[in-house]
Amino acid sequence: MATMKKLDLLGGITPAQFLRDYWHKKPLLIRNAIPGFTAPLPRQELFDLARRDEVESRLITHRTDGWDMQHGPFNKLPPLKQKAWTLLVQGVNLHHPAADALLRQFRFVPDARLDDLMISYATDGGGVGPHFDSYDVFLLQAHGQRRWRISAQEDLTLEEGVPLKILSNFQAEQEFVLEPGDMLYLPPQYAHDGVAIGECMTYSVGFRSPAYQELGESFLEFMMDTIDLPGRYEDPDLKATAKPAELPLDMVARIRDELNKIRFTDDDITIFLGEHLSEPKHSVFFEAPAQELSFARFFQGAKKRGLALHRKTRMLYRGSHVFINGESFQVNRGDKAILARLADSRVLEKTDLDLASEDLLEALHQWHESGWLEIVRD
Repeated sequence: MATMKKLDLLGGITPAQFLRDYWHKKPLLIRNAIPGFTAPLPRQELFDLARRDEVESRLITHRTDGWDMQHGPFNKLPPLKQKAWTLLVQGVNLHHPAADALLRQFRFVPDARLDDLMISYATDGGGVGPHFDSYDVFLLQAHGQRRWRISAQEDLTLEEGVPLKILSNFQAEQEFVLEPGDMLYLPPQYAHDGVAIGECMTYSVGFRSPAYQELGESFLEFMMDTIDLPGRYEDPDLKATAKPAELPLDMVARIRDELNKIRFTDDDITIFLGEHLSEPKHSVFFEAPAQELSFARFFQGAKKRGLALHRKTRMLYRGSHVFINGESFQVNRGDKAILARLADSRVLEKTDLDLASEDLLEALHQWHESGWLEIVRD
């Protein structure tokens, strides 16, 4: 099994060992995690991404009088010779195939948890200050050097009056200088501070860790259309009152009993999570293919070359349910096996289509028209 294979990416241990011993527990420094690694995005290509409206970016500058943060897009950035500024570009995997391929190396963690690849470019002395993240993160050095100081401190008090979440009382316990190809894993809430030594680029692989409050609000909104409480409030045994403004206790009890009839099943939770976690971010847009294909021509091309999910597409499954880009489908066992292969490997071989039902083929054609998947290129 792939999950049992030792990975250089994890310092020569298996994903199972990493998840057991380090995930959510303690840091792991991995020297030469990707031997001979060179940044797939040159500096100028990253700067060009930061110019685009649909790309989330931030510019952070550390001055003698404090911190400054601006949100992109950026038509102009500070001079390269200016020290202590950092450009953060989020979701680079959505826009660059090599960045997407790098992110996919971390799929020993379920896609439901995998978030995105952020690239940090910094001039000498650049950083975002000592802070902590609410999620697990892998910090891969892509270019130049960065000095990391980390701490398991419990004091996570933040400075007031600054645009960044900077720790007030950071006390470093360990220090490392990362070279290209080196990687540092940090669990949630682990204090850290990274400072560029000269010009550098760091790739951050982050994971989704939604707040329960956010999930609860979204779930109740999701369930609004499915709640079924027939009948209307009645009080045939109503008694006269000398306190007309007081909320009747019997009314509270009767309505409580009715509301307690609402029950949420595992299926409700599964469908909600599948749709919620596969929903693309607000900044993500899909483009229809340049040439619209009839069903016959699409099927011909798919049978000849196979299909691949677009790198922006999020696809999950559970039981008989399949989720893609915020939509859910219930499918038969045969089609489920095909779609599970597509979700897991993100490609469908041409032979996979031999057993697909007509409904599934029509759905694939529709997904192609929406830009969600592509016919593999020669």
